[in-house]
Amino acid sequence: MTAQIESINPANGNTVATYTEMKVKETKAIINEVNQEWLSWRHTDFDHRAKLMHNAASVLRRHKEKYAHLMALEMGKVLKEGVSEIEKCAWVCDYYADNAARFLKSEEVDTEATHSFVSFQPIGVVLAVMPWNFPFWQVLRFAAPALMAGNAGVLKHASNVTGCALAIESMFVEAGFPKNIFRTLIVSSAKVEEVIKNEHVKAVTLTGSTPAGKSVASIAGGALKKSVLELGGSDPYIILKDADLEQAASKCATSRLINNGQSCISAKRFIVVKEVKEAFEKLMIKYMSTKVMGDPFESGTDVGPMARVDLRDELHHQVEKSIEMGATCILGGHFEKDKGAYYSPTILTDVKWGSPAYHEELFGPVASIIEASNEKEAIEIANSSFFGLGAAVFTQDKARGERIAEKEIDAGCCFVNDFVRSDPRLPFGGVKGSGYGRELSAFGIREFVNIKSVYVK
Repeated sequence: MTAQIESINPANGNTVATYTEMKVKETKAIINEVNQEWLSWRHTDFDHRAKLMHNAASVLRRHKEKYAHLMALEMGKVLKEGVSEIEKCAWVCDYYADNAARFLKSEEVDTEATHSFVSFQPIGVVLAVMPWNFPFWQVLRFAAPALMAGNAGVLKHASNVTGCALAIESMFVEAGFPKNIFRTLIVSSAKVEEVIKNEHVKAVTLTGSTPAGKSVASIAGGALKKSVLELGGSDPYIILKDADLEQAASKCATSRLINNGQSCISAKRFIVVKEVKEAFEKLMIKYMSTKVMGDPFESGTDVGPMARVDLRDELHHQVEKSIEMGATCILGGHFEKDKGAYYSPTILTDVKWGSPAYHEELFGPVASIIEASNEKEAIEIANSSFFGLGAAVFTQDKARGERIAEKEIDAGCCFVNDFVRSDPRLPFGGVKGSGYGRELSAFGIREFVNIKSVYVK
């Protein structure tokens, strides 16, 4: 019997669409077609690729409301955030169209040779295994540099956003790219291993959970194929006693509730020095309680449903367990069973070591406040995490904040007096349990190229 993949509207539980899973023969045929296209694409010049990538940016902007509507249907993203996501996708397309040639320009090296240099050449078909929380952005931040570098792509997207995956494939075709330079594979997670092992797939990039990352890294390593992993995060935000608390609480609340609390780099743990903890708590309640939770299609909605009911239930279990272990719930902490996958904006304070809210990633609209006696202890708590994706420091002493951000915090990116977000101009990725490799900027486009030494005597 042929397997079916369903996309479910998390706001009401209705089926958005049903897709038939591709059989092994079909996926192999698609990958072969992509590889054949790549053999020609690799020889195109940057000007040609850039023209098409600028076209992609235009298509994205032209259809941004349609794409935002699709994301709201499939995973509950609030419409205004969906539009912003598409605009950011257009930005990354334009960015690499404008900069790829410079990033991959050959570098001359002075040796005894008549001519020696380092060249950056495409490697072939790259598999992207992507999550549902930013259905367009996570894909485009890989696809834009990969295609501009002369590679081809195949996408295995999260099953609940299959409609978004197919829309991205169609977007590239509308922009004028060859039909088979970027294709979607409608397969379950169980089929990823055979795709990675396919002889034409040369590398894999994954954004997702740590267990998924370990599995993909193991398979890719066994096949001697490179992988880049952007995994989970439990981002610490340190609030020092000299911080502008209004600014800090406003930005912390915004970060915690972005994408209905479902972002790897949203603020998760708020580590507050004891002198300002009570004041910070009051301000967090103020900013989080004013956010409107409701239908993602309504213009006044700030927080929509979580992407799936099972994810909401898992989050609630983490909240309840943390309360059992000594945390105090000062806002939210509840949901209505029969009204979609909604979870109320929640604040836990006095979170204790050993509890889920202290150590685990809470992938939903729940803030964990942890008290620290001073700066040193705050840094120690921040670094005690298994994760190391993003972090932030709030202090009015910018030199102090910069020192902590650069030298003290174990994370791939650390912001001072602002919330963490990805930017095409800056490398993005984590350390420790949050993965390895980098996306975006010049560093990202060089992840999937052959860094080749050429020596002419």
